[in-house]
Amino acid sequence: MKNVIRFVLFSLLVSISFSFVYAVEAPGTVDFSIRFYDRRVYYVESDPIFVQITVTNNSPAPYRFKLADDRAFSVDFDIRTMSNRPLQQADSLIRKRTVNSQVFFREVAIESGESFSFVENICDYISFGQTGSFRVKAKIYPELFRAVGAAAIESNYLSLTLRPAVIKGPDGIPIEMDVATGAVLVKQKLPPDEVVGYMITARQESQWEKFFLYLDLEAMLKKDALQGRKFNAENEEGRRRMINAYKQNLQSAVIDGDIVVIPSSFNILKTQYNSDEATVVVLQRYRFPNYTELREYTYRLEKKDNFWIIVNYSVQGMGTIGNN
Repeated sequence: MKNVIRFVLFSLLVSISFSFVYAVEAPGTVDFSIRFYDRRVYYVESDPIFVQITVTNNSPAPYRFKLADDRAFSVDFDIRTMSNRPLQQADSLIRKRTVNSQVFFREVAIESGESFSFVENICDYISFGQTGSFRVKAKIYPELFRAVGAAAIESNYLSLTLRPAVIKGPDGIPIEMDVATGAVLVKQKLPPDEVVGYMITARQESQWEKFFLYLDLEAMLKKDALQGRKFNAENEEGRRRMINAYKQNLQSAVIDGDIVVIPSSFNILKTQYNSDEATVVVLQRYRFPNYTELREYTYRLEKKDNFWIIVNYSVQGMGTIGNN
């Protein structure tokens, strides 16, 4: 009788242990996802491409995995062209994984309902030598990467577009390209009213590279006092990321929607300027099916390096008129 009881207890203990392990490691209980950390326009062979990697534990029990100090032994990226051709791994990654050396790691424990995130530059993993559109997928190795075929968890897909490498002028500042013609975009010494007209026309034609040509994005970003303090506290790389993010948000109309909304027509009403500063007042019309909305924009410009640049703006509603 005692032996029977011992057997039942042993079977019950094994069953409970198995259930616990399954809850921790069963497929579908752990979510592995990626997103662009600071999504913006990326250029081939020039920009880091940071991706935020997040592991979320949706199971009722803690989830544990090994995270190498050198993330090349915990993470991998599979990047393919639209024709499903994989890109080559970076030479530095291949060297790391072929050298016989000790891999240092720590064990990460994620409680139920919690997440763990870190950021990686996929340029450290993949050799980008061409422009185009790509599909990005990541893999994480809970027991570390030991050899080809190691057990891995796969992430969602991201869409990545790489533009041609940035061309820099003699001063080291990147040169903008006219996407329509392929020609280099160069600032002209235009008067303030023509600068504003150029910017608005570019927006009407959805030519973003021209739209940004005479905008001081740093000055516009720092209009917000909180953002200005954050910008001033960043290093050079952090400031560049903030400006790129601000530029991307403008294009998405997430912020400063008034300046990126497309007018059906516009008229410059008044221009005032001295040797260093200018103000241009513009009446912009926005046509809807039954009426046209009128807005009066006041653009403020400053002369920088002998070019008039838009540094700020304000807008005032002027009512509506009926459409004939």
